[in-house]
Amino acid sequence: MDLLSGTYLLAVLLACIVFQSGAQEKNYTVREELPENVLIGNLLKDLNLTLDPDVPLSSPLQFKLVYKTGDVPLVRVEENTGEIFTTANRIDREKLCSGIFSENRCFYEVEVAVLPDEVFRLVKIRFLIEDINDNAPLFPSTVINISIPENTAINSRYSVPSAVDPDIGVNGIQHYELLKPKTAPKRTFGSITNDQGQNVFGLDIIETPEGDKWPQLIVQQILDREQKDTYVMKIKVEDGGSPPRSSTAILQVTVTDVNDNRPVFKENDIEVSVPENAPVGTSVSQLHATDADLGSNAQIHFYFSNQISSLAKRLFAIDNTTGLITIREPLDREESPVHKLTVLASDGSSTPSRATVTVNVTDINDNVPSIDTRYIINPVNGTVLLSEKAPLNTKIALITVMDKDADLNGKVTCFTDHDVPFRLKPVFDNQFLLETATFLDYEATREYAIKIVASDSGKPPLNQSAMLLIKIKDENDNAPVFTQPVIGLSIPENNAPGTQLTKISATDADSGRNAEISYILGSDAPPIFNLDRRTGILTAVRKLDREKQDRYSFTVLAKDNGMPPLQANATVTVSVLDQNDNSPAFTHNEYNFYVPENLPMYGTVGLITVTDADSGENAAVTLSILNGRDNFIIDPLTGVIRPNITFDREQQGSYTFQVKAVDGGRLQRSSTAKVTINVVDVNDNRPVFVIPSSNYSYELVPTSISPGSVVTKVFAVDNDTGMNAELRYSIIGGNSRGLFTIDQLTGNITLKEKVIASDHGLHRLVIKVNDLGQPESLYTIALVHLFVNETVTNSSYVQELVRRNMETPVGQNVGDGEITPQTNDYVKIIIAIIAGTMTVILVIFVTALVRCRQTPRHKVVQKNKQSGEWVSPNQENRQIKKKKKKKKRSPKSLLLNFVTIEESKPDDPGHEHINGTLDIPVELEEQTMGKYNWATTPTTFKPDSPDLAKHYKSASPQPTFQIKPETPVPPKKHHVIQELPLDNTFVVGCDSLSKCSSSSSDPYSVSECSCQGGFKTPGPIHTRQL
Repeated sequence: MDLLSGTYLLAVLLACIVFQSGAQEKNYTVREELPENVLIGNLLKDLNLTLDPDVPLSSPLQFKLVYKTGDVPLVRVEENTGEIFTTANRIDREKLCSGIFSENRCFYEVEVAVLPDEVFRLVKIRFLIEDINDNAPLFPSTVINISIPENTAINSRYSVPSAVDPDIGVNGIQHYELLKPKTAPKRTFGSITNDQGQNVFGLDIIETPEGDKWPQLIVQQILDREQKDTYVMKIKVEDGGSPPRSSTAILQVTVTDVNDNRPVFKENDIEVSVPENAPVGTSVSQLHATDADLGSNAQIHFYFSNQISSLAKRLFAIDNTTGLITIREPLDREESPVHKLTVLASDGSSTPSRATVTVNVTDINDNVPSIDTRYIINPVNGTVLLSEKAPLNTKIALITVMDKDADLNGKVTCFTDHDVPFRLKPVFDNQFLLETATFLDYEATREYAIKIVASDSGKPPLNQSAMLLIKIKDENDNAPVFTQPVIGLSIPENNAPGTQLTKISATDADSGRNAEISYILGSDAPPIFNLDRRTGILTAVRKLDREKQDRYSFTVLAKDNGMPPLQANATVTVSVLDQNDNSPAFTHNEYNFYVPENLPMYGTVGLITVTDADSGENAAVTLSILNGRDNFIIDPLTGVIRPNITFDREQQGSYTFQVKAVDGGRLQRSSTAKVTINVVDVNDNRPVFVIPSSNYSYELVPTSISPGSVVTKVFAVDNDTGMNAELRYSIIGGNSRGLFTIDQLTGNITLKEKVIASDHGLHRLVIKVNDLGQPESLYTIALVHLFVNETVTNSSYVQELVRRNMETPVGQNVGDGEITPQTNDYVKIIIAIIAGTMTVILVIFVTALVRCRQTPRHKVVQKNKQSGEWVSPNQENRQIKKKKKKKKRSPKSLLLNFVTIEESKPDDPGHEHINGTLDIPVELEEQTMGKYNWATTPTTFKPDSPDLAKHYKSASPQPTFQIKPETPVPPKKHHVIQELPLDNTFVVGCDSLSKCSSSSSDPYSVSECSCQGGFKTPGPIHTRQL
């Protein structure tokens, strides 16, 4: 009980000593072969480190791994958090602790310093390396040969060479097993047979006191060499890891002739001691063995077992005949203090006898102590830089001394050789902290060369020394002082660049770099001034301008080169004297104005702004136009520019001239600026379709085409520019089933849904193209015919369908009619019956309606303002063609029908349809259409503008038409399609009738038309809500 109490008190005392010395130990357990960045522990939490809020820290808490320069640590420590992680350098227990077979003895140690000095402590971290099963057991050879005499008794045992596994514990060797080969050769006497010994031999395992497992072969049946002389088996060794690792070897047993006795050692276990400085050839041990046989059977052969280490085989030799063990190479106790030699004695036929010789290598003092310096303050070029203001007990380095010798030969003391303001403070066994012992004074001593001596206790003692250089850094504790705190200067403007204004000077009481002064302009100093950093000369780098600034006040700094630097400041005031030196200045070197071509004469074009930095008369500026050709006038005082002409963009798109500004100074100064006036285009051209070239053309749409495929496309052009020439395409009629869709930008018409049987036949799409012009969007309409069928077997039939569709009202869908030529006659009969009936009803209804209608003409004009306008075909062409046809037709055929195209307001803004009333003659002559002029290119820039015109809005797939006669109608050709132009373009969206001219002989080619005022629509235009 007293012994335990004394041990406890000693442990507490040692803990207190370690704690007071600022040293701690922490143990962790870590498995070998862990990947990188695996968290092992957290020093901040595991050491229960808490900061005292009343103790100010010179720097944030830091954990610094202390290791020797050049070493590669196996762990890393996060400086801010104290977390310990594995690194890319793998932890290999077999490499770290080679030769150690006890799991509790493999350690890896590092030191961590906790900084700053206010909370300093040194932590020794010991990592216990856990073994994993990363090595498989291996036999010394892939083929093992054993000889057994034929008269061996049953249950006799013979040693089998054991396998080696670098792993330990349960991961080491656990099990041996005999395996029967799948196939084996067969022979009779003196030959191998099929029975390979699975039943003849057994296997047993013997565990030695050291924990080693040795396999032994047991004879289970009587052996007869004359019947069988060789047995071949497979032996397997397996460790206890999870999963287990194993290996196999071929075990070949040879049955030999009778040899009754095997050698017997006089001593089976021998232990000897040899000094490590014993010379090569020194006898270690003499083994003795006897054999009861006679003759050749009594000749004994000594040799080492293959189970001894490769180091032992290299250091020791054995005489095969005499059994004398000698030293082959010099011994080193520090390399291996103990060697176990397994010696076998064989008479050549029986199983050899075994003896163990343990060689203890005794220590001599042949190793000098080593000094390992691990810096806490990082050195620069091998020298530690330490401030003279460093506090007491500032930690500089961790000194570790070691001696590989044992006992007194390995006991080391450490000290400095002379009196210095530093000391070595013990923290752990053979580890010391070098720290400051007194305050440092740079002026007294600027550099220390500390000699650290380590000496062991051997006889005689061996010493080792190391030098550690420490330089003391001077502290900057004096700021510069200006000779004048306020410096006043006066200088006229327009000075020569680089003119010296004054020289500024300051002094510093420090020495060396701490006394070197640099002169710097303050952050408030303008860039017009320059201050020489070394001499303090203040200069003006360019001319001063009083009109820009008449007074400067800024700060100059005097800064020393100390760390940290100290500085002082002074104020400099500079007064600038005035001179007349400024010309009038335009706000821009070049002015660009954009005006519409319909701007009236003397309207405002723009404003020119000019300034003069001078004052009084020098700042009175007058403006004039130099080369304007009287096209423009400018107000000399305000700078407003007005036109003296009317604009026409087609004749001239821009005007350029110079504006001159003259000040009122005694020596007048002037300047000029370039003015460019750009005439902006007005939207006065409607789009013109180029594709399709005719309303009578059609495209075949195969029934096998997949949805999303392009079936055809439309393309239109616009002579305007900018947004006035931006076009958008849409389907406004003839797509009641939604079978097709159009890309509003490219005009590509694609199949939207899969074609079914009811979709076969001719489809007529009413395509609208409108521009995005301002102030009113213009648009045009064309017809696209799509024939949905597998092939075109009768093109004339399709052409006939297209021709008859042109006689169909635009508001009536096309596509529900004939599909194949076989149904043509039936459809004709039905159409004839319906047409006849409708003609009679229509004639009666129109006649009654015309007689009853008394609406004044001016009411119709008012309705035109509430709806989109449809412009009738060119009146001039109509009058010319009417004259040509007077001989063939009676005057009655020139009567007019009034066709009303009406539809409700759209719910879906994506559909745009016809909305308005069209009054056109029943018999409409074919008009020729001119080709599009591709050479027309925009010459002026037009600003972007939003689309303010949406002409067609409808919730239904196509518009609804209603025929409203105002005059008697002839009984023939009363279909609505006859009231539309026969070419591919419907003129829509102008403020008045379009005046079209044609130079083409093709009656269905695209015509180039322009909207001109001065014509009135022949009938009322109105909308109806459905």
